[in-house]
Amino acid sequence: MHVLFDEAGKILAGKILSEAEASAQVELDSGKRLKVKAANQLLRFEKPAPADLLSQAQALAAEVDLPLAWEFAPTDEFGFADVTADYFGAASGVVQQAGMLLALHEAPHYFRRAGKGRFRKAPADIVAQALAAIERKKQTARQIDAWADELVQGRCPQPVGEQLFRILLRPDKNAPEYKAVVQASRAAQLPPLALLKNAGAIPSAYQFHWRRFLFEHFPQGTGFAAGLSAPAMPGDLPLAADVQAYSIDDSHTTEIDDALSLQGLGSGKVTLGIHIAAPALGMQPGDALDLASRARLSTVYMPGHKITMLPGDVVQACTLAEGRAAPAVSLYVTLDEGTLAIEGSTTRLERVPIAANVRHDLLDGVITPEWLAGGDQDADAVEKAQAAIAIPRAQLAFLYRLALHLKARREQVRGKPETFNRPDYNFRLPGKLADALPTGEERVEISARQRGAPLDLIVAETMILANSTWGQWLASLGVPAIYRSQSRLAPGIKVRMGTKALPHAGIGVPCYAWATSPLRRYVDLVNQWQIIACARFGQTAALAAPFKPRDSQLFGIISAFEAAYAAYNANQGALERFWTLRFIQQNGIDQLEATVIKEQTGAAWLVRANALPLVLTAMGPAGLARGAQVRVKLGEADDIALDISGAISEVLHAAAPAASGDGAYDDSDEDADGADATTTVAGALAIALDLDEPEAGDNPAS
Repeated sequence: MHVLFDEAGKILAGKILSEAEASAQVELDSGKRLKVKAANQLLRFEKPAPADLLSQAQALAAEVDLPLAWEFAPTDEFGFADVTADYFGAASGVVQQAGMLLALHEAPHYFRRAGKGRFRKAPADIVAQALAAIERKKQTARQIDAWADELVQGRCPQPVGEQLFRILLRPDKNAPEYKAVVQASRAAQLPPLALLKNAGAIPSAYQFHWRRFLFEHFPQGTGFAAGLSAPAMPGDLPLAADVQAYSIDDSHTTEIDDALSLQGLGSGKVTLGIHIAAPALGMQPGDALDLASRARLSTVYMPGHKITMLPGDVVQACTLAEGRAAPAVSLYVTLDEGTLAIEGSTTRLERVPIAANVRHDLLDGVITPEWLAGGDQDADAVEKAQAAIAIPRAQLAFLYRLALHLKARREQVRGKPETFNRPDYNFRLPGKLADALPTGEERVEISARQRGAPLDLIVAETMILANSTWGQWLASLGVPAIYRSQSRLAPGIKVRMGTKALPHAGIGVPCYAWATSPLRRYVDLVNQWQIIACARFGQTAALAAPFKPRDSQLFGIISAFEAAYAAYNANQGALERFWTLRFIQQNGIDQLEATVIKEQTGAAWLVRANALPLVLTAMGPAGLARGAQVRVKLGEADDIALDISGAISEVLHAAAPAASGDGAYDDSDEDADGADATTTVAGALAIALDLDEPEAGDNPAS
């Protein structure tokens, strides 16, 4: 004897081996044995065999006219045998009964299950809704098939193109556009990115990277809300009448937020003025400008373009532009001219006359240590340089001497000298309009800027001095601030942000609070509010400062800033890599000299180009040492994946492994018009689309 039964919602059939009062031992064709309760046994039969019955029943179920069966079905609860007799006639056999059972069981939109083998008719309106949903599912499936076919044939349907970044980065896995890309990728045996590129969904590599960044971080666009205007500065700020300040920045810098001045040179007592643009004097925490800047947290830099943290008219109102007396928070440091010992400091809120905006990228080749020491140079070059520099050479010479002294003092604390082994790189797109977004087709010029050049060192050391001095001052008054700290100088010990004034071992200072770039970093703006409170209220500043001790807002700002700053730096690094690959293509560079960084896997080595900001993986011989100089033959660049392959064609000379720990210092680039440019290897674009993950929502009746 055989039995057809319901096992956890599945209709199965098997041979009865033995029976008890309330159950039977049943063996399936697979050999598996089950204990089947009497209530779950739906139909007993002698013939055909269980497997044959299920096969014939499934074929018959597919032919059942469900609307007709629904019409015939009783209004009240019924069993499958009742409908079988009405549908197939009184002579219906076991195959017809099993076929009808399967048909009813697999049509929940027509028949609701009321028990084992028992059903109820679904109401007419529910049936209509279910049928409409099924039809929509079928139409969607047909649309997915059509879109997938187009993608495989190299054409991108408009709806898929419009959802490009959502599909790649933040997909809705039930969306038809996503399913079409998955289906086409499997059919074409191509990664989704390559498939979409071949289909024309990515007409411009530069636009792809730009729009990808906007999708992730500026989904509402880069414009500011209407109604934001330049802040009104206090009308009672005194004028620093005896001060002539000079800023030192890159030619493309518009957010000029620091300047220097010297007084008393030659008198034995020198006063160094470090003057910082003061947007915090006209903004208040919680106002519209603060909310706008807190939403961005930093200016976003990239070759040929930037997204400012503050609106343009606010920047123009606060920037330290030459020829004006700009509102500033000034730190005056008194020094012994001979020994360079610091004898005291004071902070003032004032208007500072800006004598000139000096552009270091135009002068680094002239203002050398030899020139500052009074060495002989070509007379015409000296005359032209002096006219362009605007800062008296004696002041520059003193500032450079002071910078070297401050650096040496920090290195004593660090326990090892700072080494600037690699240059920074400047990217210029000479044909691009000033305010226009690059198209990606412009010619690009890449030039090296060696870190540690006199002007670079002057600004770096004076900004470190200001950030460290203000950090200690805030801590002494019990006013909270946001600090950067590093517990010790060792591999793996990272720089962290927090509200405690802890040592920064990498720089060699007792504490370090970013406060010298308030036009372009929100952390600096927060710290400037706290510094202004200290300057106005002194010992009672903790009561008047906008942010109080253990203020939860500070921790929220730190968390949001670190995430945004990392994302913005990654975007800058990606677009710098894009332009580096463009530079290689535009100049027909097929090989370059590089330095081995480390072994990857097998015969693959990570190498850094000696004359370009490029790190790549190159295949090469085994046994190379870190620091070995090699010649690399370049493969084809992929400006979508930002990848380029290479092969080591020649070992120029081997090198012993370099000492570990070099280059741990990462905070000196305080004057750069942008974030620290870290060069990384770009592999395949990280996307969220996963071809191996099961798709959701496969039930057509759901």
